[in-house]
Amino acid sequence: MSTPALSAPHARAAAFVPAPRVHRALTASLERRALVWLAERAPRWVTSDGLTALGLAAQVAAGVGYACARQHRWALTLVNVCVVLNWLGDSLDGTLARVRAQQRPRYGYYVDHVVDVLGATALMCGLGCSGAVHWPVALAMLIAFLLLSAESYLATYTLGRFELSQGPFGPTEIRLLLITGNFALLRSPYAHVWGHRMLLFDLGGVIAAVCMAGMLTVLTMRHTAELYRAEPLP
Repeated sequence: MSTPALSAPHARAAAFVPAPRVHRALTASLERRALVWLAERAPRWVTSDGLTALGLAAQVAAGVGYACARQHRWALTLVNVCVVLNWLGDSLDGTLARVRAQQRPRYGYYVDHVVDVLGATALMCGLGCSGAVHWPVALAMLIAFLLLSAESYLATYTLGRFELSQGPFGPTEIRLLLITGNFALLRSPYAHVWGHRMLLFDLGGVIAAVCMAGMLTVLTMRHTAELYRAEPLP
C-alpha cells in the first residue's frame, strides 16, 4: 500500500529544521530548570497559546501602568507584577510545548517574535507617557531594540542558530534590571551625576540605547564576517 503524498504545507513543515537555541545568560541554567518544573506541573487547561497571550497582555498592561504612574506612583508596583507575568507567559510557552511534545516551531517562532515587537512598543510608549523619561530617550530605546531584534531574526535565518542572549544578558536579566529600576523610581525619579540632577530613567535609557546600538554594531560586523567566510567568492 503506497504512502499518501504530503500536501505542500505539510511537506514544508516536515522539512523545516528549527535553529538550535543558544542561551548563556547569567540566569539561563536556573531559569531552564524552573521552567521545566513549572511546565511538568501545569494543569492541562494551561496552553502555550494562552501563555503567549498572557505575556503580551502583561506587557501591554505594564505600559498602561507606566502611563498611570504619571499621576499615581503606586502604579509602578503594578508594572513590576506585569513584568513578572510577562516573564511567565513569554518564557513558559515554548517550554510547555516541548515538555508536552506539541512543538510548532515555525508558528511559535513567528508568533513569539511578533508579540515581542508589539509588547516592546506598548511598553516604551507607556514609559514615554509616564513622565519618568523624556520621549526622545524612550523612542531611542525602542528603535535600538527593534533594530537589534531585526538583526537577531536575520542572523537566525542565515546562520542557523538562535542566540537568546548576548554575553551575560538575556531577556530575564533585562526584566530584573527593569524591576530594580522601578523600585528605585518609587524612591525618587531623579539621579545625580557629577553634580547634575537628571531623570533616573533618562540616565538608564541612554545607557541602554547606547549599549544596544554598540551590540548591534558588533553583531553586524561579526555575523557579516562569518557569512563572508562561509560563502567565499569563486
